[in-house]
Amino acid sequence: MAMDNLSASLAIAGSGLSAQSQRIRVATENLANSESTGKTPGALPYTRKILSFDQELDAATGAELVTIGDVDADRSPYRIENIPGHPAADAQGNVKLPNVNVLVELADIREGARSYEANLQVLKQVRHLETLTIDILKV
Repeated sequence: MAMDNLSASLAIAGSGLSAQSQRIRVATENLANSESTGKTPGALPYTRKILSFDQELDAATGAELVTIGDVDADRSPYRIENIPGHPAADAQGNVKLPNVNVLVELADIREGARSYEANLQVLKQVRHLETLTIDILKV
């Protein structure tokens, strides 16, 4: 494997680490705000964020790197529960709750962590191959 291919592998795995880190951060933020309601009657609660992945060509290595596209607001409807007396309750006692599904966020965090770990293993392997290549060239 040529050093150019190793450099490209490092760039790809590095971009994957960065993207998965941001994915986990967004899912964790969603999870942390899964019960965050508005502060006034009828106010909107926290809105779930959705992250999209993109790709871009790295001019230095010629590799396609993963990047973060947009972080958008989820347009799915808010949950509504009847909780009279809640500060965010409307005249009928209904409170809008975030459109966050805890199980979906936990699954996204788990998948992001696994992808992060896989990219980390690629980095370790490439570093090992670079070291072996340098050792071979010394001889």
